[in-house]
Amino acid sequence: MIGDCKDRTLAEAGRRRIEWAAGQMPVLAQIMRDWEKERPLEGLRIAACLHVTTETANLMRTLKAGGAEVALCASNPLSTQDDTAAALNEIYGIPTYAIRGEDSETYYRHIHRVLDIEPHITMDDGADLVNTLHGQRQELVPGVIGGTEETTTGVIRLRAMAEKGVLKFPVIAVNDALTKHMFDNRYGTGQSTLDGIMRATNVLIAGSTFVVIGYGWCGRGVAMRARGLGARVIVVETDPLRALEAVMEGYEVTTMEKAAALGDIFVTVTGNRHVIDVHHFQRMKDGSIVANSGHFDVEINVRGLRELAVERKEVRPSVEEYLLPSGKRIRLLAEGRLVNLGAAEGHPAQVMDMSFANQALSAHWLWSERPKLEPRVYKVPESIDREIARRKLEAMGVEIDVLTPEQEEYLASFELGT
Repeated sequence: MIGDCKDRTLAEAGRRRIEWAAGQMPVLAQIMRDWEKERPLEGLRIAACLHVTTETANLMRTLKAGGAEVALCASNPLSTQDDTAAALNEIYGIPTYAIRGEDSETYYRHIHRVLDIEPHITMDDGADLVNTLHGQRQELVPGVIGGTEETTTGVIRLRAMAEKGVLKFPVIAVNDALTKHMFDNRYGTGQSTLDGIMRATNVLIAGSTFVVIGYGWCGRGVAMRARGLGARVIVVETDPLRALEAVMEGYEVTTMEKAAALGDIFVTVTGNRHVIDVHHFQRMKDGSIVANSGHFDVEINVRGLRELAVERKEVRPSVEEYLLPSGKRIRLLAEGRLVNLGAAEGHPAQVMDMSFANQALSAHWLWSERPKLEPRVYKVPESIDREIARRKLEAMGVEIDVLTPEQEEYLASFELGT
């Protein structure tokens, strides 16, 4: 018996959902077909700490098809799909350590279990695997040739490690690939966040005042989808360039202090700590809905809310209602964790197709280029980005033009003028 999951009898249901997702992931499927023949990852061991979803399952299957030995654990206690974990263990033979709702002790025990394979490559979503390696499993570091990182928060942590000179091996910032953040972060987060809010609450978005805290690629997507559903959208941002962009896009931009008194629904997407704090809760309307779509559960000061409240109760699945001394009620979704995975199914498979193609091809690139790499954070090579975009367009049946030799010569020349 391999792995650790909640209920192994869910495996067949998980297989059906994994196959459904696979049908929406043509780029990854193409890579899998190629790799089954070529086996370019033969002898490679990969430890992965990612959201255990049907889309992730297809990435794991692709890596295994390429010859790699793979072990997977969850990167968030509420993001695991238990049927997917069961199928990976029972049907696909990929050791998976993930139980939805697992406590912190179990979460870190599972991280150590995937590290027990003594990986050559790490695959992270939030950098917990890399942090554990550097902090508690340093004996394994000499055998690691590199890693990949899926999300903004993880890349921020890794760049901080590199700047302080403590990062021990190269890591590719998959999040920074154009075919990742322009599509996954914007369209994936935008759709799945609204999906999570609506599944949890069944509230009408149209006519509501919807506050988006953070206007990076994820914030852009959330704001765009909320406006598309008829909300009045307010953006809170600390970066003047992003704030200016939001203004130019037609959003109202203000401070969190002012927005707190105006919003009906609040979503954090900053990667930072306590962007919704206790004094903001005290200014909110009765019945305000508060959700987080950033990777870690630090963006909303949940502990402060619990200490402030005089009563706390679950009013719907994934919805906790906090009664404040003033008599106002604050409704927190998915415990302040990722609402799109805690209350829904995460990003659609079509967009994760590109993100996970980046993961797969970046792992192959690390394996191929390992003698040349230094312990720092690398961008995904532009050739990989463009290849994934080309394959995605092809799968969608979209044709684009190519430059003529004359046009290529013109663009490469400095002698030709007006």
